[in-house]
Amino acid sequence: MFFLERPLLRIRRYLELVRFSHTLFAMPFALLSMLVAAEGLPATRVFGWILLCLVAARTAAMTFNRIADRHLDAINPRTQDRHLVVGTVSLIEAWGILVVSSALFILGAYMLNPLAFSLSPMVLIVLFGYSYTKRFTTLSHLVLGLSLGMAPVGSWIAVRGSLDFPPVILGAGVLCWVAGFDIIYALADEEFDRKTGLYSMVVRFGQAGALRISQYLHGFSAVLVMLFGWVMSLGLLFWIGWLLFALALVVQHTIVRPNDISRVNVAFFSVNGVVSILLFLFGAADILLP
Repeated sequence: MFFLERPLLRIRRYLELVRFSHTLFAMPFALLSMLVAAEGLPATRVFGWILLCLVAARTAAMTFNRIADRHLDAINPRTQDRHLVVGTVSLIEAWGILVVSSALFILGAYMLNPLAFSLSPMVLIVLFGYSYTKRFTTLSHLVLGLSLGMAPVGSWIAVRGSLDFPPVILGAGVLCWVAGFDIIYALADEEFDRKTGLYSMVVRFGQAGALRISQYLHGFSAVLVMLFGWVMSLGLLFWIGWLLFALALVVQHTIVRPNDISRVNVAFFSVNGVVSILLFLFGAADILLP
């Protein structure tokens, strides 16, 4: 155990650096899209490469974000304990994680099909570009939404080798869902963002206005996910999952209110993490069960 302690500690720090547990946010939507595209389980080989691409892309995006934001994180009281700030992970190590994960993503796309491979550099550009958007545009929340909304579109392409309309609908639903809860999360950084000149809906429109925009985005998200289920003629179990998804969106806006952001983390981490998994489980059951 003594010999394993240091390597295991490094791995743990790397996983904490990229918030690996938060991979679950977009992955359920990507896997749902995969099942719908394959009309069941895809080939094991395809499934394996899709999983690799999902994990590698998010790891690359999160690592780049930590690198790009390290100077801001150092002066933000909420983020001063992050690994690159305190030095528990070095900048060289972070760049190594970024290069390896980016290469694995491109390799996985290459192994899937030509369209996936040709689009992989564009995906990385969007993922990396998000990290700088809050420096110049209030629409940074939508760019984050786009970053995660590409996942179900990519899974569909991985299975079918073509870009079709249904996954774009689901991807747009994910975009609105993510942008909506990212606005809620930005409430916690309002004072810091104002002082440092960073952009967000909260800075631009205030807490009440930003939450209203978040509500609209979550309403659009529920409608778009519903439209995806209707276009693909999904069954009762999917609709039960969709109802739970829609109810969870409502719950977020009952526990976070203007001038009361004490439960932002509950809305951001707990509610959103659970709701995406539930939608996937019911959707998967609808597709896979006879």
